[in-house]
Amino acid sequence: MNAPLAGLRIVEVSAFIAAPLGAMTLAQLGAEVIRIDPVGGNIDFHRWPLAPNGDSLYWASLNRAKKSVSLALDTAEGQELAAAIMCAAGDDAGIVLTNLPSKGWMSYEALSKRRSDLIMMRLTGNFDGSAAVDYTVNCASGFPIATGSNEEPVNHVLPAWDVAAGLYLAAGLLSAERVRRRSGHGQEVTLSLSDVMLATVGNLGYISDVQVNDVSREPIGNHLYGAFGRNFATADGREVMIAAISNRQWKALGTATGLSARLEMIGPLMEVDLKTEGGRYHARHAIAAVLEPWFAARSVDLIKGCFDGSGVLWGIYQDFRQLVRDDRRCSLANPMFSEIEQAGIGRLLAPGTPLAFSRTPAARAQAAPQMGRDGGAVLGDLLGMTPDDVEGLRARGVLSD
Repeated sequence: MNAPLAGLRIVEVSAFIAAPLGAMTLAQLGAEVIRIDPVGGNIDFHRWPLAPNGDSLYWASLNRAKKSVSLALDTAEGQELAAAIMCAAGDDAGIVLTNLPSKGWMSYEALSKRRSDLIMMRLTGNFDGSAAVDYTVNCASGFPIATGSNEEPVNHVLPAWDVAAGLYLAAGLLSAERVRRRSGHGQEVTLSLSDVMLATVGNLGYISDVQVNDVSREPIGNHLYGAFGRNFATADGREVMIAAISNRQWKALGTATGLSARLEMIGPLMEVDLKTEGGRYHARHAIAAVLEPWFAARSVDLIKGCFDGSGVLWGIYQDFRQLVRDDRRCSLANPMFSEIEQAGIGRLLAPGTPLAFSRTPAARAQAAPQMGRDGGAVLGDLLGMTPDDVEGLRARGVLSD
């Protein structure tokens, strides 16, 4: 009850990444999130990766700390129950988060007739309502062309726009709830996935770069754009990433490697100022040529011994297995993590919210619900249905657990 969003109730009807992530972000901060799915689960219920028993690790990971209600949403009775849950009484209720089209029984217009102060936070593909997903938005962003080392586009595997959209959804929903607290008025808030991409491209200066300089950022491999940074191979077959953005980090890199004198010679030879980010960027190939043999002659452990406590900004490349197995940050040593028992899957290391509050701690990580597990309790608590009423719904196939 001391969690930051304790008492807030949100009803989620969604699939895939952005909307479930947005709702889970709020649930991890203490909000009561009720996810409503069609009987049998939505289209993301069996998405990869899967556990050996066939359960979706993806679904379980994006729906932690939520309640689950499974209704026959293709029937009038199921739609009526879903709408009643969305519009149920409570000063901190009447909030819907969805990425479904706003039409019919689930439109803002229809639901706000049942509850005038309803808040609907809705994700679309493009600003005009047309369809888009992370992959189709990303290809238009310019980033795949700027990624890699040639003009062939490289799609990253991180669904960056979905993740950013999920966090925007959480921020937008809380903003609308704050407006309602002040004014008593609900509203529909929309967010398009492509606008998340465009806002990010603009906020990072790439739209302005085209307008002012008529420049489109070129692919530069693993070099850090506008400063010095790059990956280096080690003697034991690993790769490390080095970044020297500030002058302090640049000086620390030279001191820790013992190459300060040789690195300082590069500036006069190339007529660049190595005390500036731009100068180090323009001299990146010469700098890398000096550093490469140093890394190639040392193992990761030796490099760690040289760099730890030195002020050098660096990291080790890891696959997912190495991250889980070797990285202390991804363990119970990190207060964000705890172990949960996920039904059907087993015991898992699970993150809670990455936010750390000094006075209002968020709840520890919680398991995702089994599909439909909370239907009876939600209908009883919010709509006053009796156990016999609930059994009748189950018998007619309207409610599933």
